[in-house]
Amino acid sequence: MEILIKAAGFIASISILVVLHELGHFLPAKWFKTRVEKFYLFFDPGFSLLKFKKGETEYGIGWLPLGGYVKIAGMIDESMDTEQLEKDPEPWEFRSKPAWQRLIIMLGGVTVNLILGFVIFSMILFTYGKDSIPVENVTWGITCDSLLMDHGFQNGDKILKLDGVRPASFQDVRIDLLLHDIQTVTVEREGALVDLKVPADFGQMMVDGGVKKPMVTRYPTVISQIIPGGGAERAGLQIGDSIVGVAEYRTTFLYEIQQILSRHTNEKVDFHFVRDGQEMTLALDVDENGTVGFQRSGSLSDYFEIEHTDYTFLQSIPAGFDHAGEELTNYIIQMKFLFSKAGASQIGGFGAIGNMFPASWDWKVFWERTAWLSLVLAFMNILPIPALDGGHVMFLLYEMVAGKPPGQKFLEKAQLVGIILLLGLLLFANGNDIYRSVMGNG
Repeated sequence: MEILIKAAGFIASISILVVLHELGHFLPAKWFKTRVEKFYLFFDPGFSLLKFKKGETEYGIGWLPLGGYVKIAGMIDESMDTEQLEKDPEPWEFRSKPAWQRLIIMLGGVTVNLILGFVIFSMILFTYGKDSIPVENVTWGITCDSLLMDHGFQNGDKILKLDGVRPASFQDVRIDLLLHDIQTVTVEREGALVDLKVPADFGQMMVDGGVKKPMVTRYPTVISQIIPGGGAERAGLQIGDSIVGVAEYRTTFLYEIQQILSRHTNEKVDFHFVRDGQEMTLALDVDENGTVGFQRSGSLSDYFEIEHTDYTFLQSIPAGFDHAGEELTNYIIQMKFLFSKAGASQIGGFGAIGNMFPASWDWKVFWERTAWLSLVLAFMNILPIPALDGGHVMFLLYEMVAGKPPGQKFLEKAQLVGIILLLGLLLFANGNDIYRSVMGNG
């Protein structure tokens, strides 16, 4: 059921984005009296799942969910239908229109995706507001990955400033370290302020090391679920018990508990915990994986003071614009990592995108993912690659500057090269998904 819900979220999101993107081409084409022969959600090689004709346009749903398209008469596109182009231009064809009109038609899809991302983020803020954890509210500090420890960080450090500036929230710290070339991190350690130096290529080091979360918040381990048949159930631990120590070590933090248990696999270990205000001890069997069979409460609101901000409709508009701009900027900066082996290996296809959606339906998360994908779709489509909108825009700008379009044969070959390049990227990205899935199950 979980995979079906993820798939439903992915297909619904992509369908919305594709239809509105293609509508961005369709409407200006109609305004400029350009004939649109097809308007399709998904591709239809050989046959379509549904189709009907209204006026001069055939509308339909294809069977291959790799996007969608509008087929505009007199234009070289992914259909590579060049037969029409061998005839004399007709007044209703794309190639007969002034360059500025063709430019508007080609920019329409990207424009819609940019506006859509901004509008959705604004409406999310208006509807749900925004929750964040101020860095000073991370009471118990952080648990560090080994990469941070190698650069002087310690478990329990409380991050206060990045390059002398207080982060907007704790959630922003990871992104800032990854993308924004932070040089100095100020932490509170045992009541004293400590400045830690971070190398200029720290973001690349995170990518090379596969470090997605260099730090997580520390908070007490309060049991929220007992796994049937595990050591916790057999010993008598209960939901609500708060762990305060394992063996001879006093700790309430899960990461440290896991480290201790990893050294005592297939052994019996004393767990110290508080129940109803009284400290108690039980001996638990640790299995071969270093687990005892319980889960802790994962709701951060149980442990931290969450800062909630509500937005009026008018306030949500500039806030949504700023958030959309920040998300798009971060995505573009991230592209620099693709030129390394580790970065290229993290390119994902449909599986990776599908896994962005939660296993249980959540409207807020659905719209957040859809808004982000809309911005990504806008950026990817405007890249100057033949077969993408950006490729058409590049050749149109050349025409407007040079006073004449590139040759027809050149455009056809460029389109073919672009299609081959995109198919190669598609195979590579989805191959990465398959490889990660196989290695994860291996």
